Amino acid sequence: MTHPGKSAPDLASYDVLLVNSSGGKDSQAMLDHVHHLAVAAGVAGRIVVVHCDLGRVEWEGTRDLAERQAAHYGHRVEVVRRTQNDLLDQIAARGMFPSSTTRYCTSDQKRGPVRVLMTRLASEWRASSGLARPCRILNCMGLRADESSARASKATYEPDAAASNGKRQVDTWLPIHAWTVDDVWARIRASGVPHHRAYDLGMSRLSCVFCVLGRRSDLEIAARHNPALLDAYVAVEDRIGHTFTAKLSLRVLRDEARCAGGAS
Repeated sequence: MTHPGKSAPDLASYDVLLVNSSGGKDSQAMLDHVHHLAVAAGVAGRIVVVHCDLGRVEWEGTRDLAERQAAHYGHRVEVVRRTQNDLLDQIAARGMFPSSTTRYCTSDQKRGPVRVLMTRLASEWRASSGLARPCRILNCMGLRADESSARASKATYEPDAAASNGKRQVDTWLPIHAWTVDDVWARIRASGVPHHRAYDLGMSRLSCVFCVLGRRSDLEIAARHNPALLDAYVAVEDRIGHTFTAKLSLRVLRDEARCAGGAS
């Protein structure tokens, strides 16, 4: 349950500890952190790891890695995805790419499917517990303040009224909100759990291969190592007459990558 004025929850007061895992460094470090806190609280068995499978638009091996990371700790893992179509098909259908002000990629490809899972988990809990009260779900996310001003302004621990209803009470917790990137990598190294190879290529983040909010340096690395996917994105740009961002066409990145000698 929610504890007003507190920045961290009482894990034992929740029926489900839902840990969102992209397979990236921040969610990997968060999973390790939450796991050990839950063990100390005697509620590690309540952890469910959820991975939003974005299909072809994410780095190869991401889903498998997220599942292996969860398995390392012995936690149940649920893979969810949007049923209608993948993100690239959705972009083509909408006729425009997502942006910082229109992040339908997050709402449709991640938040929506996770809420469907919350409904199922709440039903499972009621059936197994025999209790009539709403299921208490703590939704754990690996957002960090130093990633952006928008993320810095987020509350560390708060109720999620939009995700709550008569059958579930959902609170959102950002366990590593105050961590630095050095803190994250120190935790990963200490855990001994493998990280995604994209970081070894130089990527700073692991989200969509081509993220509209990504750094130019990350996009350049992604372009060199994912030529087929880049071609698919450029084809969508051509089809809808809308560039990746207002300032960047992926055709430019493709030309630069080809000039640099292509990818492995």
